[in-house]
Amino acid sequence: MRSIWKGHIRFSLVTIPIRIYNAVDTEETIRFNQLHKEDNGAVGYEKKCKKCGKALTAEEIVKGYQFEPEQYVIVSPEDIEKIKLKSTKVIEIEGFIDASEVHSTLYESPYYAGPDGAVAAKTYSLLTQALKASGKVGVGKVVLRDREEIVMISPLDGGLVLYKLRNPQELRKMEDVPQIEKKEANKEELKLSISLVDSMASSLKEMDLTDRYRDALREMIEAKIAGKQVITVQEEEKPVVDIMTALKESIERTKAQKKPMEKAKGEKKQEAEAKPAKQRKQVA
Repeated sequence: MRSIWKGHIRFSLVTIPIRIYNAVDTEETIRFNQLHKEDNGAVGYEKKCKKCGKALTAEEIVKGYQFEPEQYVIVSPEDIEKIKLKSTKVIEIEGFIDASEVHSTLYESPYYAGPDGAVAAKTYSLLTQALKASGKVGVGKVVLRDREEIVMISPLDGGLVLYKLRNPQELRKMEDVPQIEKKEANKEELKLSISLVDSMASSLKEMDLTDRYRDALREMIEAKIAGKQVITVQEEEKPVVDIMTALKESIERTKAQKKPMEKAKGEKKQEAEAKPAKQRKQVA
């Protein structure tokens, strides 16, 4: 695994040299190229001026901030250079907070953080254990690509995971979403809804979260490469049923699906309990 960033975590007088790694395997993503329909030639990314239609080179493009309709102030690389912050290689931890304070809507990209060198390994391990024992996470800032990012450091499986966080000020409020109204729930419907949720209780490990679309897409591409005919499956439209009927049928279906699993688990348990008895009989 190759690191994508090298720097330090710093809080108070403690400094830990680290390396950052991508947590997401981008090789699993299927990407397409744009091609010319007539000769399969690759289509390049051409930047054109919306005003005059001219194709522009990188040297002809400048950055501008729109402060009024059709009114821009030009910002040059020299202007950006003047406001660069003091360090782009230090994750400055502002403090440690309870993990529950960070709402799920703030999470952005995950990265793995590892110690940079044998000397850093001990302090890195100490911070990992301290965060796990305290239930805290570190929140701080780092400068990446001329922008100061908010980051969170959290313990995970004996190491540290780093998340880029959205600034809370960037988030819209749920109350701004149209047509959300608090309506009094029908008691019987609510009871059945809770019953259905309880009957479907599971764990993340037990769920099948395979990306079926990606697998089907890969299968289709391989079939086309091999010159095979691609067969599509038409999805059936399901009839709309009233909520009470849907809830009752869903609960019955979930119970029926769980019974074979529970039976299989019970048989395995009986086999495990019977083994010692058989072994004792053989010894006698």
